Parts: sequence; structure tokens; C-alpha cells
Amino acid sequence: MFDYTLFHWMTFLSAALLLNLSPGPDIAYILGQTLRSGRQHGVAAMFGVWTGAALHVVMAAVGLSAILATSALAFSIVKWAGAAYLIWLGAKMLLSRGDQFIAAEKKDSKALSSVYRQGVMVSALNPKVALFFLAFLPQFIVEGAGTAQVQLLLHGSLIIVVAAVVEPPLVLAGAKLGAFLKSKPRVGLWMDRSLGALFVALGARLAASAK
Repeated sequence: MFDYTLFHWMTFLSAALLLNLSPGPDIAYILGQTLRSGRQHGVAAMFGVWTGAALHVVMAAVGLSAILATSALAFSIVKWAGAAYLIWLGAKMLLSRGDQFIAAEKKDSKALSSVYRQGVMVSALNPKVALFFLAFLPQFIVEGAGTAQVQLLLHGSLIIVVAAVVEPPLVLAGAKLGAFLKSKPRVGLWMDRSLGALFVALGARLAASAK
């Protein structure tokens, strides 16, 4: 079981690394929360995104992602829900006065849990991630190495493990950059406006995308 060649692992891990380094809503959300509110919020966002990714892995393993690939209605529902959520997050930032960014020292458990839940939603409501896992993971199924479902779960979980190696340094760097920016006048307003515009743009891109 799980009898894979060295070439198999090198190919898979290289692809997983590139996947986790590619920009998208997940990375934007993690870095956005880190810059606005510091390391703790960045970590909460990161765990939320990982949880959403884990849901996609399970969906791919049990075949639910195939519904998104074959049903235009299901894909459209998830796509529009994800786009609306990203645009809603962006609109909140655009309409803020920058005070949430400046008042970053207030890190109560309720705020962190909210950031975590939003991270789950940002990842889980992205149908492109579901379709990617559905198209990507089956390529690494090897006959005789175990059942397809178990192999999908293994490789999908390893993508999250790679994320756990790649993303924490980004959070640490983002926290330092955020601390530096907070010493500048009006940076809170500028940061919220910039991040808000980014999320609105990501939501609009998702809404305009096709299968």
C-alpha cells in the first residue's frame, strides 16, 4: 500500500508547492488578515483556509466534486455564492474607516473565530478549487497502491501539509510588514481600501469565469 516511486513523489510535491505558491483568494485572505490585524489573525485565517481545503479533499475523495464538474447548475450556484462572499468581504473593507487595521491590538477569541470561519468560507466556496482537486489528484493514483479514495485522501492531505510549510513564513513576514506599515499615517485607511478592492476584483473574476 502507498508503494510509490521517487519520481512520483518528486512530481507530486513539486506540483503541490507550485499550487500553494500561486496567488489566489486563499493567499490574499491570509495575507490580508495578517497585514490588517497581525500574526494571530493571520494564523486563524490560515487554519480556516486549510479547513476549507480539507473539505475539498474529502469531496474529491468521495466523488462529490464530480457533481460540480458535470452539473452547470451546481457549479453556478457555488460560483456565485463564492463570488458574492468575496465581494461582500471586499465591500466591508472598502466601506471601513481603517480603524480595524489600526486597532489591531484587540485580539479577542470571538474575532479570531470569525476570521477562522471566514477563511473556511473563502476556500470552501471556491468551485475552482474543487474542480482542481478533481482534475489534479486522480493523476497520482497508482494501481495497486491502495483504493482510489484512500490515495486521493493521502495526496490531498499532503497538499495541505505542504501549505503548512509554505504559508506560516508568509504570515510571519506579513506580520512584520503590517507592524511597519502601522507606523505610517493613514495606512489603515489605505490598507483597507487596497485589500477591499483586491477582494472585489477576485470576486468579480470568479463570477466572470466559466467552467
